[in-house]
Amino acid sequence: MLDYKLLEALITVVETGGFERAGLVLGLSQSAVSQRIKLLESRLGQPVLTRHPHLQATPAGRRLLNHAQQVQLLERDLRRQIPALSEDRTRLRIALNADSLATWWGDAIGDFCQEEGLLLDMVVEDQDVGLRRMREGDVAACLCSSDQPVAGARCMALGNMPYRAWAHRNYVPRYFPEGLTARAFQEAPAIVFGPHDQLQHRFLAQCGYHGRFPYHLCPSSEGFIRLAMAGMGYGMIPDNMISNRQTTLLVPEGELINLAEEVVVNVPLYWHYWRHGGEFMERLTRAIARAGSALLEPLP
Repeated sequence: MLDYKLLEALITVVETGGFERAGLVLGLSQSAVSQRIKLLESRLGQPVLTRHPHLQATPAGRRLLNHAQQVQLLERDLRRQIPALSEDRTRLRIALNADSLATWWGDAIGDFCQEEGLLLDMVVEDQDVGLRRMREGDVAACLCSSDQPVAGARCMALGNMPYRAWAHRNYVPRYFPEGLTARAFQEAPAIVFGPHDQLQHRFLAQCGYHGRFPYHLCPSSEGFIRLAMAGMGYGMIPDNMISNRQTTLLVPEGELINLAEEVVVNVPLYWHYWRHGGEFMERLTRAIARAGSALLEPLP
């Protein structure tokens, strides 16, 4: 049987990123936290953490984290069925893409979190790579663009986020005086969310260009639009952010110009969650499904 005090120490070290910070959360000394991790590793006969080059869970540690996430959800269901048990708040670690977080996610999850007393630990990852966090056991659920389910998990289609290329009105005549030519793409700076972001490549491919291009890296949805409005580059921005339907970031009308109205890059969104997450996870999933049908475009 697992000693859940030892498992709690592992979870807290990973979530806070260090032994000292974990000790502050748990009300223990750094040495006591370290001793719990060592005892857990001794009982398992293998390490659960690597310290170098940076602190992270080993494959065995990730499996324990995955197990702990599911146990916490099942315990939440049990507390609902047996009121005499303490009603602690549930904390759920979820990976999701930044554009969803900046637009429709709050509307989708807000009421549920208030009604259920749910606390979220949101890990922002690009929609093309967020599922890796779930495979590693780091998160209990994932919102991403992949429809390939993880072993032991379920996958549900939510909807579609259309993206188009936008740039400042003064940027377009400077870099695209003759339209979307190969030479223009070779010289015009783009704005890319991160090294794994493929939206720009997909847009260029639809325009018939497959070569290299200069770009800024900007891992922030709001910052992405700010850079575009500053004339630093053109980038792929979701329709629901430009239209201001689901964001408070105001874009003055006519300030940004769509480079190619007919070129749309659709990003489907899927909700992945562990199959043994209990009734609590099922209720959360139903709430997200309702929000997806109302706030996202239908899948093509």
